Amino acid sequence: MKAGGLPAIAVSGKLIGIALGALLLSCASARPFTHVDDLVYTGEWEDSIDTIEKNKKTLYRNTDTILYYLDKGMISHYAQNYEDSISYLQDSERAIEDAYTKSVTMEIGSYILNDKTREYDGEDYEDIYINAFNALNYYHLNNLEDALVEIRRMNNKLQFLSSKYGIIMSNLQKQALQESTEIPKDKNIGTTRFSDSALARYLGLLFYRGIGQWDDARIDQNYLKVAFANAPHVYRYSMPSSVNAELNIPQDKARLNVIGFSGMSPVKEEEIIRFPLPGARYLKIALPVIVSRPSPVSRIEVRVHTGERFNLELLEDIDAVARETFKDKAEVIYTKSVLRGIIKGTASSALSIASEEVGGDTGLLLGLISMGTQVLAEASELADLRISRYFPAKAWVGGVNLAPGAYTVTVYYYSANGKLLASQTKDMEVQLSALNLMETACLR
Repeated sequence: MKAGGLPAIAVSGKLIGIALGALLLSCASARPFTHVDDLVYTGEWEDSIDTIEKNKKTLYRNTDTILYYLDKGMISHYAQNYEDSISYLQDSERAIEDAYTKSVTMEIGSYILNDKTREYDGEDYEDIYINAFNALNYYHLNNLEDALVEIRRMNNKLQFLSSKYGIIMSNLQKQALQESTEIPKDKNIGTTRFSDSALARYLGLLFYRGIGQWDDARIDQNYLKVAFANAPHVYRYSMPSSVNAELNIPQDKARLNVIGFSGMSPVKEEEIIRFPLPGARYLKIALPVIVSRPSPVSRIEVRVHTGERFNLELLEDIDAVARETFKDKAEVIYTKSVLRGIIKGTASSALSIASEEVGGDTGLLLGLISMGTQVLAEASELADLRISRYFPAKAWVGGVNLAPGAYTVTVYYYSANGKLLASQTKDMEVQLSALNLMETACLR
């Protein structure tokens, strides 16, 4: 029994280190984002940025570099600090690319520690919408060519989604066969069915039209319609009626477009699953689950000082895209968690069985070690709940044809019961043969 007992006891020593590290990490992860959330909720962008910078060490760990870039990049965008936003979002994009490259060749040994100890590698929806908001950044800096480069990058990433996790899952499945012939399946995990974004196509349509490439604009208009048709599980609403009018502008008129963002992107919560193991022990896995943050915004109205008014229509449910694009990654996380649980649980289960076979004082000692190993394995298994916080939940669009000239435009955000939540006013110079795009945001 010595030969069989020593490895198990050695593993339990490793688990002690893992568990203590995880417990310390758990304590450190109670990060106070509440104040920043409140400032973002009320549209106090500059104060939000200052608060993040002053509390950076409290809000972000050393492994949260991507989160820091994403949060600062998005709030800088809302604050109209477009060059800063480009810089932060580009930094986050490069870091996400590097993290993915490393993950493809990562060995199973790197998964034994809790996922929260690893560098945050970004969610797929974050990586996708980085480009949408950098495209808007470039538009506001009067650079439509670079804006279109961002849209093309976004479209390429969407096409890559379906195969992105293939190599990683293949490596995990090989390891699974070595560890156990019976890896339990999670029936709730599906396959991502999202390969085209209406928001990307809409922005492409506007940007191409803005530089006079009407054929390319028409192609993106058609792709936008296909995006709605191919993903009814994401686009559970009608395509905005204004889309059909975007390329039918009278020669003596100019087009004013408005895009509004509402709500805040989803967060993660922990879900615990347990499976029985031999020796009256069990396997615990902790999984992150995407959870929406409700928004009171129900209707957005645009009023022009000359009397024109129209409602914005929902174009992209970014919250739904976040949940859909998480499905493939969720399968990777699930498989890693099961493997990690098996590795941790094997020692406890083996010790428990050995304690019953040996009996006496030795058996009692083995039983106590087994119980301690189970407790430590339980304590060390924590879901990684990190995610950026300040992408919007929804994108709304609309437009109207106007005579060229100067206009004052006000956007009103209403709740379902008609309560005015916020309003934003901007003076717009609406020009012929140009892209006149007003952007607003109310992240309530």
